[in-house]
Amino acid sequence: MNLYAIRAIYKFEMARTFRTLLQSVVSPVVSTSLYFVVFGAAIGTRITDVDGVPYGAFIVPGLVMLSLLTQSISNASFGIFFPKFTGTIYEVLSAPVSWLEVVIGYVGAAATKSVGLGLIILATSSLFVPLQIEHPFWMLAFLLLTAITFCLFGFVLGIWAENFEKLQLVPFLIVTPLVFLGGSFYSIEMLPPFWQTASLFNPVVYLISAFRWSFYGSSDVSVSLSVAMTLIFLSACLLAVRWIFKTGYHLRT
Repeated sequence: MNLYAIRAIYKFEMARTFRTLLQSVVSPVVSTSLYFVVFGAAIGTRITDVDGVPYGAFIVPGLVMLSLLTQSISNASFGIFFPKFTGTIYEVLSAPVSWLEVVIGYVGAAATKSVGLGLIILATSSLFVPLQIEHPFWMLAFLLLTAITFCLFGFVLGIWAENFEKLQLVPFLIVTPLVFLGGSFYSIEMLPPFWQTASLFNPVVYLISAFRWSFYGSSDVSVSLSVAMTLIFLSACLLAVRWIFKTGYHLRT
């Protein structure tokens, strides 16, 4: 394992984050705060509680997961797409590093940024609503597992994308709607029976449900099923990345 190569890629990606703090940290935190103002204050006055949890506190896990998923995909996809766009990807491909070391460097940096942002948003939410975390260990574990999984997905997306339009296509047209329809702001038990069943085909439902369970001890679906679904998706992303580096698919512009 070439730890020097991993550290070099990791430090380079983290340095890029510190150069764009407004875009990387401040903007998502401000956006999440606006969600609290709109949904927590305006709608929260009309919905007293959900499963015994005040509505303002109930939406916190969903908002954290919303930012975590979008930022994980964005950080990882741009991290590998930009070297392709500028041509510096050839330096990585010609270096004596394996595909696993490249992935650890890029995905590790993206996951670090995403988890850090998730914790910042969690701390920000405590300024708006009283929070309780019944299972703090599992909360951190779900946060880390979800970040790594979707950073891998973003890494695959960044390699697949040939231009900036394709880079934004999946996050905006697929992932964001799935998150909004995945129970971020409501429990799927509040839906009619048909839509409850339909929601079970949305993979984001399992992520948000498990994450919310770590806060309040209740979930819409089985926690073990949620973990299994996440691990299956993680394995699929790893296999996709391995295949990409073995075949060189879209790595060269």
